Amino acid sequence: MPTGPSVQLADGSIPLAERSDPLLVDPDPPLLAAVIGTYRDAYPDIVDPDLDALRDAAAEETGPLTDTPDLPTLTVLAAEGVVDAVTDGFHASSRLAALTEPGTVDLLTLAEPQPNVVLAGEATGCVLVEDDGDDVDETPIDETRSRHRVGDDPSLRDRYVGVVDDAPANRLRTPSRHRIYDAFVERCGPMVADDVIRILDAAPDLSGDDVVGPRIRAYVVGARHGVLDHDLRRGCEDAGLGSPSTFTRVKRQLIDAGLVDTERVPQPVGRPRERIVAKPALAQPPLSTVAEPIRAAVKNR
Repeated sequence: MPTGPSVQLADGSIPLAERSDPLLVDPDPPLLAAVIGTYRDAYPDIVDPDLDALRDAAAEETGPLTDTPDLPTLTVLAAEGVVDAVTDGFHASSRLAALTEPGTVDLLTLAEPQPNVVLAGEATGCVLVEDDGDDVDETPIDETRSRHRVGDDPSLRDRYVGVVDDAPANRLRTPSRHRIYDAFVERCGPMVADDVIRILDAAPDLSGDDVVGPRIRAYVVGARHGVLDHDLRRGCEDAGLGSPSTFTRVKRQLIDAGLVDTERVPQPVGRPRERIVAKPALAQPPLSTVAEPIRAAVKNR
């Protein structure tokens, strides 16, 4: 069994730590998902942290995004469709973001399909070939499909220098769990940050296209805690969940649905600010089920 990030093959695995400056070229969704899975298995507190791990990291002076252990790095040159398949869903995308945000994985967009899948380091490289019995047209991501290595070519990586240099970065639009948690701790406090993670985790299959998606869920938590609109917006923005205009629309949507209201809060200096206040339909349900009344109210508009 692999003990760290690796490429798993039918005849064993290739640990990424044993390759200098490793490059994975043109993986299909099952292969890329499997590699991400080995990072998750080896470093769960970074890739897919639970609430305790998030609290512990936030309590440290430097969080995991700026003070990561020496995770093996990897450059991935993958087609946009492959990345889309692997990041189909908020949580799956967030796990990959945990690797791309600190630069552990350099995710680049491959413009043209390559003849073979390649894993190459500075000293050696090989082609990864699927076993003949595999069904290459499978729709679901099946991480168990078998591959084996062919060749041992020290010049293989050099052949992709130009391709890598010309490839644009694939910038994920979903933030990592650490980024989300740290942003809300900083702007709104740990109780709000805890509940943002809880409300996101209440939907394991959460999608950015959901009527009650990540942005609305995060904003709703702020309303339930009576956070100032300015602080809540900054928390959402710092977390990478959207732009200022995005949360102007979210706020208006929830007001129009009769779920939140605002109240003016005097400030020691300057103009009063607005507090976002949850109405009973939003404030009373348990956090784990609050998405249902939101969905019903929004759809009825």
